[in-house]
Amino acid sequence: MKKSVVFKIAFTAIMSAAAAALMLLEIVVPIMPSFIKFDFSDFPGLFTGMAIGPLWGVLVCLVKNLIHIPMGSTGGIGEIANFVIGAVYVFVAALIYKKMNKRVGILVGGLIGSVTMAVAAFPVNYFVVYPLYMKFMPLEAILAAYQKINPAVNGLASALLIFNTPFNIVKGLIITAIVFAAYSALRPLIERVKAKIEKPNENIDKTDPQ
Repeated sequence: MKKSVVFKIAFTAIMSAAAAALMLLEIVVPIMPSFIKFDFSDFPGLFTGMAIGPLWGVLVCLVKNLIHIPMGSTGGIGEIANFVIGAVYVFVAALIYKKMNKRVGILVGGLIGSVTMAVAAFPVNYFVVYPLYMKFMPLEAILAAYQKINPAVNGLASALLIFNTPFNIVKGLIITAIVFAAYSALRPLIERVKAKIEKPNENIDKTDPQ
């Protein structure tokens, strides 16, 4: 049991470092306001959640944002949003995968996780993140960035529904597709590493049970 916990902590630390590095590789999305950017940092969290448990995946989401705060430009506001929204996606997707315990669970979990993330993002952004941003940038300036792309935006709620909600769904689906492709190849390796740490004296079945 102790060896298992040590392995999970070490694995989570490695994935957290990878996630923090991926957070720095932000991609500007042309059809979104400049302050909304895409990154692949939820990939290590979801990968961890599916490999060793949903809560460990959430921990990756937390640690990566703690690492990123000194390097960010939002004073921790962006990191709060990234953690809460990413943690919802990772936990839901990984939990469903663990319950189904099949490859299709990655797709089902990722789809439901993406929708859940988008739903959870609305109140988090509306009641927490954007009010904090408004202490540094007036609401009019924020809405102007949205209206420049779509003049139909007439308030914060409509901006979030028109832009942020579909963005989060698409982001989740992209991460899900990446995890599905990568997990098929990496899962047997992870299982062998876990088996060697937990049962070092036993032979390891290299067959992927999924």
